[in-house]
Amino acid sequence: MSMYRELHRGAARATVLRTVGTRERRSHLTAPRVPTVGIDIGGTKVMAGVVDADGTILEKIRTETPDKSKSPKVVEDTITELVLDLSDRHDVHAVGIGAAGWVDADRNRVLFAPHLSWRNEPLRDRLAGRLAVPVMVDNDANTAAWAEWRFGAGRGEDHLVMITLGTGIGGAILEDGQVKRGKYGVAGEFGHMQVVPGGHRCPCGNRGCWEQYSSGNALVREARELAAAESPVAYGIIDRVGGNISEITGPLITELARSGDAMCVELLQDIGQWLGVGIANLAAALDPSCFVIGGGVSAADDLLIGPARDAFRRHLTGRGYRPEARIVKAQLGPEAGMVGAADLARLVARRFRRANRRRVERYERYAQAGRG
Repeated sequence: MSMYRELHRGAARATVLRTVGTRERRSHLTAPRVPTVGIDIGGTKVMAGVVDADGTILEKIRTETPDKSKSPKVVEDTITELVLDLSDRHDVHAVGIGAAGWVDADRNRVLFAPHLSWRNEPLRDRLAGRLAVPVMVDNDANTAAWAEWRFGAGRGEDHLVMITLGTGIGGAILEDGQVKRGKYGVAGEFGHMQVVPGGHRCPCGNRGCWEQYSSGNALVREARELAAAESPVAYGIIDRVGGNISEITGPLITELARSGDAMCVELLQDIGQWLGVGIANLAAALDPSCFVIGGGVSAADDLLIGPARDAFRRHLTGRGYRPEARIVKAQLGPEAGMVGAADLARLVARRFRRANRRRVERYERYAQAGRG
C-alpha cells in the first residue's frame, strides 16, 4: 500500500476507481485472495479491520464516530487515518465501507445517514482521491448480510434475508450470491414497514413502523414506561438502576431476563412476537429459505428468537401447506458489517491490481529510459 500511495494519486486514481467501483463482480469465487480493509460506520463508533479471504480478522482498530454536526470531511479524515494506520502494517488491496444510511445503486453516494452529516455525499469518489486502492461503499446491513452468507449463519443458502435489530431495524436481501439493492439502492429498509396503522410515531415521520414494536428502542421504551409508572412488575429493574430510569438499557434488560426477571422476560417475548409478525410478512413477499437475525438485540438469543419463531408460524400465509424458512441467529456478532465490507471490496480489487501493475510497469520503463 505504501508504494501505491506514493505512485498513484490525483485524476489517474479517480479514473481507475470509476472503472472498478460501479458494478459487483458476479462471483466471489473469482475474487483475488488478498487482504482488504473493512470499515463499519455506526452512530457511536467507526471500526476498521484487515480481513483475509477466509473472513479472518487480522487486525482491528476502532474510534468514536464524529458528531453528526461535524462536516462530512471530518468523517472522511477519520476513515483515511484508520486505513493508513492499518496499511503501515498490512499490504492492503482494497477498502470496503459499510455505512449506516442509504447508499445509491452505484454505491458511490450516501444519500442519507441519520447519525452523520452525509446528505447525497459522494463518499466513494471523495475517498478514492485520498487512498491508493479501490473503495467500495454499501449499506451496513448489506455488508453484514454478505458476511453471514459467506462465513456465518447463512452459508449454503441461496435465498437469504437478514434482519438487524439495534436501535431500529435494518435489513438486506441476498439471492443467488447477489445483494439485492433495488432500483435506487435503498432496498431492505424493513423497519419502516407499517404494522400498526396509527401506532407509535417513528422518527421517520410515519406511525406504526415495525421498528417501533421490535427493536432496541422499543424494548427500552416499554421498560422505562413501566418503571416510570412504578408498576409492581418493574420493581426489580428499578432497584437495579437505583431509581435512575434513564439508566435502563437493552443489555441490562437482557441480563435481568437471563437471571429470571419476569418483566424483562415478558418484554423480550413481546419484542420477539412482533419480530415474528414482521418476518411472516417478509416471507409472504420474498419467500426466502432463511432469515438471519443480527444486531445488538439478538444477544438475547432464544429469549427473543423463540417467541419470534412461534409468532412466525402463527402468522405465516399458507401455514401448514408450504415450506417454512429457517430463523437463525447471526454468528459473526458486531464484526459482521466490517467483515462483509472487506469481502465485498475484494470483488473490485482484481481489475485495479491489473491496471496498477500496468502503471508500475510503465513507470519502470520510463525510469529505465531516463537512465539510458
